[in-house]
This record gives sequence, structure tokens and C-alpha cells, in this order.
Amino acid sequence: MEDEQMHTQSTEIDLLTPSRELPLYGKRILVTAPRNYAYRLSEQIIKQGGLPVLMPTIETCYLSNYTKLDTALLHIEEFDWIIFTSRNGITAFFHRMNDLDIPVSVVQKCHLCALGKDAESLLSFCGKVDLIPTESSPAGIVAELAKLPQINDQKMLIPAPEVVGLPEPDVVPNLITDLQKLGVKVTRVPTYITQGLDASIYSIELNLMRQGMIDIIAFSSTAEVESFLTMVNSPSDYERYIIACFGPYTTANAQKLGMNVSIVSTDYSSFEGFADAIAEFFTLSSTSG
Repeated sequence: MEDEQMHTQSTEIDLLTPSRELPLYGKRILVTAPRNYAYRLSEQIIKQGGLPVLMPTIETCYLSNYTKLDTALLHIEEFDWIIFTSRNGITAFFHRMNDLDIPVSVVQKCHLCALGKDAESLLSFCGKVDLIPTESSPAGIVAELAKLPQINDQKMLIPAPEVVGLPEPDVVPNLITDLQKLGVKVTRVPTYITQGLDASIYSIELNLMRQGMIDIIAFSSTAEVESFLTMVNSPSDYERYIIACFGPYTTANAQKLGMNVSIVSTDYSSFEGFADAIAEFFTLSSTSG
């Protein structure tokens, strides 16, 4: 048994695996995620031998106006459920509770929902998570909640981004519509800001792309795609590249925006799954080649 374990470990990717043996060896991958996600995705790409080129097209930051969020936080006991759709929402929500000196214990009476690895963040803030949908998506949330008895009597709070300077992706509005179809009373509250970044800071990265020096463009959200499209001159800047998307929602929206998506991660509960999907694409390509 011990010999088997040693053999298993020796075939896994670790820090001593030669770079040439890694699936993403020499591949430059443009990472468009905001910086607080970009470093996590980049770490996974590096583990697979890839070379992340950082070009966050959006940033997430604290609200400029807390009126609506503060009102919700001061009446949190009125909600049966708090549905978190992102790690940013969890972080901003609990930071604001701390700013207002609201004890974390007030959320103990609410049912808390988070997606995939976001549950770890939720647990670190309040030590509680009641629902982690099998499918790490808004559809997964709705599917799980639909199974619950008397769900139509429930009041739900959705901490959501306030999208500034970009078209709002349809993910949260569609989630709210689907929950309302279950008869749920939904309150959406702005919890953090998502906004585009200025293309002028990316002259080097955009030039690399225009010179054919990038292999893959990795998008982890629709907002990243929207902002990316404001930064490029025309489809000729990016259409030669392999496009990778983190899950079906980002994929569907990227396709609506005219992109040809080649890689879709089926495990979209973590960035490790995204990097695995990109690596698998190249492993299969080299095998078939």
C-alpha cells in the first residue's frame, strides 16, 4: 500500500516536476479576472507550467454609498436566507457588518448559501453554511431551493455587485427572476462595485496580444468579457486565440458577444478546475496531434 502511495505521488504534478513535462509548458495565458481572483487563477496556471499574463479588465471594490446595504444589515433577522453568489459578496458583506459593529451571531438565525469554494470563505467569517449547491451556479441554487418545503414563504437577501460603466451581466437578474417564480420574496442589495479598468494601463499586454504572443485568453466572468471588448480595437486583436471560459454562464455570454469559445471548464467550483480544463485541452491536442 505504501509503495502504491509513493507511486501515485510520483506521477502527480509537484514543484519538482520538470517544466517541460507540464501540460501548459510555454503557454502564455491572458488572465482577465480582477486582481483578487487573478492571483488565485494564476497560481493554478503556474502549477500546470503555464505563464500567466495579468490583464484584469475589471476591478471589484467597496461601495461609495452604503445606505441600502446598511438598512439590510440592520434588519438581517427579517430574512430566512442569505444567498451569496460570489466570494467578493461574502467578503464585503462581513466587512461592513464589522464596520457597523454588528455581531456575526445575528446571521446564525438565517440560512446561508454559497457556491463551491466560496463556502470556505463563508465558514471563515461566520462558521456556518447551510447550502452548497451540487452545481456551482445560480441554476444550482434554484434547483436545491425548489426541493425545500414551504419555500414560497421565505424571504431571501441577495448581496450583489453594483455594476458601474458596463452592461450588467444577466446572471443575478435571472437568478432573482427564477427565485420569484418559486414564490420567494427576494431583496437584492448592492454590496460591492464591479467596474471596468482603463485600457491605457495595458499597452504592453495589448501589444503582446496584437503581435501574436498570447496562446489563450481566460475569462472567469461575463463582466470581464464586456470590459475586454472595450479595450480591443477589433475582433482581429483576439480572434486567432483559444478562448477559455469558467463555466457555462460566462461561455454563453461570451458566445452572444461573438466569441468562439474552445474551452469550458465543467468543474467551475474552483480555479483549479479551470486550470485543469485548460491543461486537458492541450493534453488532448498534443495526443491527437
